[in-house]
Amino acid sequence: MTGRSTNNKTLYLRIFIAIILLTTGAGKALDIAGFVEVIITYQVFASWMLYPIALGMIITELTLSFWLFSGRLIFWAALASLGLHSVFTLWASVALLRGLDIPNCGCFGVFFARPLDGWTIFEDLVMVALSGLLMIFARMNKTSPFTSDQ
Repeated sequence: MTGRSTNNKTLYLRIFIAIILLTTGAGKALDIAGFVEVIITYQVFASWMLYPIALGMIITELTLSFWLFSGRLIFWAALASLGLHSVFTLWASVALLRGLDIPNCGCFGVFFARPLDGWTIFEDLVMVALSGLLMIFARMNKTSPFTSDQ
């Protein structure tokens, strides 16, 4: 793969992931109380933890999106995205294995509500794979993951 080809793929992939994270984070941020209600349906967290977890998820998604848009330290942003989506995959999988009926997976907060199902897990796995691929492309573009990608 040529350097220019890898650079273009890195750019497109990083922008795609950034747009997804911006959309999901913004959707949750527009109705935090509604998003907390979605989190409750997973029956995992104590009530005092709900708002901090909701805010943490929103801040993480929005921060990662801005980080990816900036093009700085892409390897580390991709690694963080991979970790985030791995947690989402695990969380959704456990909820399905527990037989929970979750009418809104919460991916976009209360917006674009759709039930938690196998497609949700598939989508999360795709985001894990894309984040991993972005890590590989970022590594191919730079010799060290500790240097700026600009």
